[in-house]
Amino acid sequence: MPIPKNSRQILLCAAFVALASLPAGAGEVRQVLPGAPAPLPPQELTREAAPALDASALDPNASEVQRFCSNIADAARDRRYALQAAELQQLQGEVDKRIKALEEKRLEYETWLKRREVFLARAEEGVVSIYSGMKPDAAAERLAMVEAELAAAILMKLDARKASVILNEMDQKAAARLTSVMASAARRTDPS
Repeated sequence: MPIPKNSRQILLCAAFVALASLPAGAGEVRQVLPGAPAPLPPQELTREAAPALDASALDPNASEVQRFCSNIADAARDRRYALQAAELQQLQGEVDKRIKALEEKRLEYETWLKRREVFLARAEEGVVSIYSGMKPDAAAERLAMVEAELAAAILMKLDARKASVILNEMDQKAAARLTSVMASAARRTDPS
């Protein structure tokens, strides 16, 4: 049979009053099983000792500035360490960039050196001996039609007198171009 709405409200109020009138701790129900250890008494909370403050914080005559500085000393030290760490991180980034740039430059030099070695190796001894046996005017005409790097490599391997006579027989522009290629190949310093 359903309970009328008013009756439910009355029952709830009665239960609330009954619970409120119980002494403290009486409403706590503990179930103890046979053979179980006795329940532990409630623990009292104790206050931990305050961290040791330096003498200026305890001194009532210390200025507010001194007390403020002593209170923020740890925070300031942490902030200083964080700033130093950030600066070190930035410096590490700059060092990494410079190392990368140096590595790129080293690769560029290695590439240039390999090109120079290939350039000098192009002029095989057989080809050099052929051009050294030719008449200077005929050799000049043939070398003017060959790729500039190959012609310069051949001229560099020829005897200096023979090479100078061949260059003398060449067109001025072709001779100048070959001379500049030979000069850049013979240079021992950085071409850039």
